[in-house]
Amino acid sequence: QVQLVESGGGLVQPGGSLRLSCAASGFTFSSHAMGWYRQAPGEERELVAGITSNGGTYYADSVKGRFTISRDNAKNTVYLQMNLLKPEDTAVYYCNVGRGSGLGPPGTAWGQGIQVTVSS
Repeated sequence: QVQLVESGGGLVQPGGSLRLSCAASGFTFSSHAMGWYRQAPGEERELVAGITSNGGTYYADSVKGRFTISRDNAKNTVYLQMNLLKPEDTAVYYCNVGRGSGLGPPGTAWGQGIQVTVSS
């Protein structure tokens, strides 16, 4: 059974930083791409960043240069380092297991989501 548990969210001031973690279990983590998505109130869920099984990365234009996705296969964990946060980054962030080793449509397994609020 696939399980994804996000942590690290919270309230931060504009310009601040947070690091999200997603601990994964129930599948061969090193063989799958992983993604971070977010959903703001009244908006559709969107891909923020993805990482392939080999470490290739993708970023949405809105977060390029500010966010960094990484993975630790020994710990079955994927991270999202978020710097220079803006109020428009406020959303619930979700971890997702890719369908294969490369980037593509999201898989069916999602974490529970974690709130990130950027506000002064």
